[in-house]
Amino acid sequence: MTEPINVELIAFVGLAGTGKSAITKYLGELGVPKVSFADIIANKVKEAGLDFTLENERSVREKLRNDPAGDLVLAEVITQIHKLVEGGQHRIVVDGLGSWESYKRIRHEFPGSLTVVALTARRHIRHRRLTSGEHPMTTQQIDTRDYDEIETLNKGGVIAIADYYLFDNGSLEQLHIQIDELFRQIEF
Repeated sequence: MTEPINVELIAFVGLAGTGKSAITKYLGELGVPKVSFADIIANKVKEAGLDFTLENERSVREKLRNDPAGDLVLAEVITQIHKLVEGGQHRIVVDGLGSWESYKRIRHEFPGSLTVVALTARRHIRHRRLTSGEHPMTTQQIDTRDYDEIETLNKGGVIAIADYYLFDNGSLEQLHIQIDELFRQIEF
């Protein structure tokens, strides 16, 4: 366990289609670096020479998370955070912190540094976003992914214990206003 001085981690959690990627993109434009569970998995899918499909993503994710050496995705996230801290970054976004185990490990590795923000959106809004997004999904695929994230990845606990909640049922500009206000409140 390390005790970084003056490091603030903010993790955005929520089911697919709740606005996590939109927030991290916005914060990236403001110069806040991010570490992304999903990006690590997507890179591993690409390295394996596989097309990015839900099935390939899930297969690679499960292989990495269930490795005998431990959760390799989480280990890479922690390594990337340490590298950013060593490079002088003191505010870092953690995108896609989902599992209860990951939450506990990051809190242990960076004591007092983690703030969790849960994003939620009405189900029909999430479905609309996901059926027309970068990787369009069917309603059945969305439901399967939701169940997988809740039952297999244990996302429910992290969402339930979040420090703050944002409701992304409106426009992108409204989401930006909410995140700006939250950051003023928590002085991030």
